[in-house]
Amino acid sequence: MSTLIPRWEWRTFGADLGTAGSRLSLLARGGGPASEVQASDEIYLLSALGDANVKVRGGLVEIKGLEQTDADGLEQWRPLLKASFPLSAETVVRVFAALGLAAPALTRPRYTLEELLEELVDPEPSLRAVPVHKARTRYQVSGGIVELTNVAANGRTIWTLAVESADPAAVIAAVTELGLTAAPNLSYPRALRGLVGLGPDPVAAGGGTLRVAVIDVGTNSVKFHIGERDGAGHWQRVLDRAEVTRLGEGLRETGEITPQAQRRTLEAICAMVAEAGREGADAVVALGTMGLRIARNSDAFIAAVRERCGVGIEVIDGETEARLAYLAVEAGVGLPDGAVTVFETGGGSTQVTIGQGGRIRARFSLDVGAVRLTEQFALDRAAPRETLGAALAVIAGDLDRLDGEPPPDMLVGMGGAVTNLACVSLGMTRYDPDRVQGAILTREEVERQIALYAGVDGHDRRRIHGLQPGRESIILAGALVVLTLMDKLGKDRLSVSDRGLRHGVLIERFSV
Repeated sequence: MSTLIPRWEWRTFGADLGTAGSRLSLLARGGGPASEVQASDEIYLLSALGDANVKVRGGLVEIKGLEQTDADGLEQWRPLLKASFPLSAETVVRVFAALGLAAPALTRPRYTLEELLEELVDPEPSLRAVPVHKARTRYQVSGGIVELTNVAANGRTIWTLAVESADPAAVIAAVTELGLTAAPNLSYPRALRGLVGLGPDPVAAGGGTLRVAVIDVGTNSVKFHIGERDGAGHWQRVLDRAEVTRLGEGLRETGEITPQAQRRTLEAICAMVAEAGREGADAVVALGTMGLRIARNSDAFIAAVRERCGVGIEVIDGETEARLAYLAVEAGVGLPDGAVTVFETGGGSTQVTIGQGGRIRARFSLDVGAVRLTEQFALDRAAPRETLGAALAVIAGDLDRLDGEPPPDMLVGMGGAVTNLACVSLGMTRYDPDRVQGAILTREEVERQIALYAGVDGHDRRRIHGLQPGRESIILAGALVVLTLMDKLGKDRLSVSDRGLRHGVLIERFSV
């Protein structure tokens, strides 16, 4: 039987990982040893009473205990147990002991995973079972094994970087080479406890500044935002931009992301991750929306992004997308006490959130997007009245969930179509988010712009002041969606929000 040798470990979460991640990526591109991206789904059993590393992976429960901490703060963890399900009652007792608790009364001789969680873990207020998805890549740096991992847990996605070796000097050398000597050393149990509210948050805790990059991978464009949170908890924009990559081009016909669309979007994401590193981002979050929800080959694309760019994409559902957008509006525009409806129309879908008195009454996502409509009705060129009428009829049918909804006191729109309509209305030659934020769009102005876009082809639309490059092909479809939403909700004006999903992520996941 082989002897298990405990290793010295150092791990940090969200502290200067942008710089370290870029350095590791350069190492890999330069021919340095790097493993393939390895993904796993695990369940951590967390305790408010202890630091033992207890997890379930591949049908096994594994326990590691902290054996010692050296003068440099490195930790040495020793494997204590590895057992397959169903667990014997004796093993269950050992699991609870590692978590700092006496086992409750055991009524079974053996426990399946489901029985362990439902009957023993969930009823105990000091314990929490947390599903965790990991996508990790390993490197060799200064004789130590370096593992860069994208971790999704409790609705959040963060980075963690670990260095381990049987030789503590090799660990210190690798940490130094990566420029992380000032970063805190946190074990998985302590960091995950923070994510679920059983301890300090590994990223949001503390009174210092925090810089977070968010990449929103949409059906038509990839939006990139870096925000910095100051010691008082206020967020400031470091940069905010978007690149039109048309990820959803041809998706309606084939059900798949085309190779060309994959290449364009992959290059954009990699450039944004590299820029986040140069800007000193402490964490990078990448989210995918409608296009990645429905494409048959989205898993392969996400794997390619992990391998090439070093970031995992978290594909969120429509309700989450709507909730994050509402949070952004609430923080940016400010909402009245009465009825409010917030919508975000994008390339692949439209999210609607209906609130009343600061509370969300309903939120849903509808399969109404500018990319599909543009392809279906050839709206990337001049369009006759008959074509516009047919498109409006289809949009009205797709938005029938709003039929009978009373007019809100305030209607707020966001997304590329709305902000571009605002830019054209303001005659802007250069995008200014502060002027767009809170601008008013009237039904009359939306109708004017629809006539303007329908009268010319895509090439001539590029000459229109305020229309961002790359938007000329889908702006007409987007404007038709906005007009229909205003009609369905009985409003002849709306407030524009420049803030969106990417801002909502910062508020929900990284605010103090």
